[in-house]
This record gives sequence, structure tokens and C-alpha cells, in this order.
Amino acid sequence: MIESAPRPPEGTGAALIEAGLKLFGKQGFSGTSTREIAALADTNVASIAYHFGSKDGLHTACAAEVARRLSAVATPSVPPDPTPDEARAILDSTLRALAGFLLTSPAATDVAPFILRLLGSGPDEAMTTLYASVIEPKHREFCRLWALATGQAPESESTRLAVFAAIGQLVYFRVGLPVVTRRMGWGRIGAAEAGAIADTVAANLHAAIERSRVP
Repeated sequence: MIESAPRPPEGTGAALIEAGLKLFGKQGFSGTSTREIAALADTNVASIAYHFGSKDGLHTACAAEVARRLSAVATPSVPPDPTPDEARAILDSTLRALAGFLLTSPAATDVAPFILRLLGSGPDEAMTTLYASVIEPKHREFCRLWALATGQAPESESTRLAVFAAIGQLVYFRVGLPVVTRRMGWGRIGAAEAGAIADTVAANLHAAIERSRVP
């Protein structure tokens, strides 16, 4: 069942979040000043406190916006009792949707750097928000689909690691985009290039599912 997505932010709040995503991802939380954020958002510093309470509040709001964007493309429609082949197809289509988003969508440009900064800065409210609102629930959902496709237990160690491995491939391609494009001789990542990457990740997914299926 497709869940209703949270509404995107609007107005000055949205501009501050866009500025925060860009600057926090590029410079880190401590390396970014509220003046820089306000200037990039074309507003005044007081608006940060008005809309989010503090710089920390804006940081957490940025994490919530990242979660909203990821959830919008990683919430598949799942029938009540999918067959193993249906579960595999849902995982395939979801990974392809994520590949398209991460590699070609303008909305993903500042997402990967922001997440990497969060992962490198240790646990805080923003990281807790991202983990609780999208990372853990989506990982659990994908583990359930993996279990349906393979016959494995949904919360077994092997299932959880297998899902991390499948998603991790997409993360690498996004983070390592400059290296990938250079080695592949691609001038940019367009629909064709993103499709080739998605085909590769999907092929690895199918092979891993086949290896993991319970006889």
C-alpha cells in the first residue's frame, strides 16, 4: 500500500531548508553559520529562529526533508500477500526508482553530501530523525520483501546485511559519481547512464536473491 507522503515545505522555510541542505552538506554543521544560510536563502538570520527555533532545529528540519524525498521514491505499492516473484519485482522496481532519483534528480543533488556529513558527525537529533523516519522503516520494509522473495527470515542477520549490500551499491554510485563518470568515459549521468547503472544493480539483486532462496 502506498503511504501518503508528507507535504514539502513552502516559502521562506523551504528556502532555508534548501540553503541548509547545500551548506551543511558542503561545510558541515559546525562549519556553517546562520548568516551564510540566511544569505543563501535571501532572508534574515531571525527567520531561522522564527521557522525552526535554532540552527539545530533547521538541521533537523533538513534531515526530515531528506527523509521526505527518499520516502517519496522508496515507498512501493505492495499487495497484501505477494508471491516470491512479485516481491522480487517490487525490490527491483524500487531500486530502479532510487537509482533514477539519486543519479539524475535535481532534488537529490544535496541529499548525498548531507547524509554523508550526518553519518560522519555521530548521533544527534538530525541523524536520529533521518534514521527513525526513513532508514530503519525502509530497511525493515525491504527486509520483509527480501524474506518474501527468498524464504529467509526477515530480521535474520543475513537478510539485513543483504539489503544493506543492495542499497549500498546505489550509495556508492552516487557518492563516487565523479570517479564512475571518469572511468566509464561518460560526460555526465543522463537517463541512459543511470539506466545502465540500475540494470547492473538489479542484476546483482536478482543473483543475490537466487543464491539466498530457501529450497
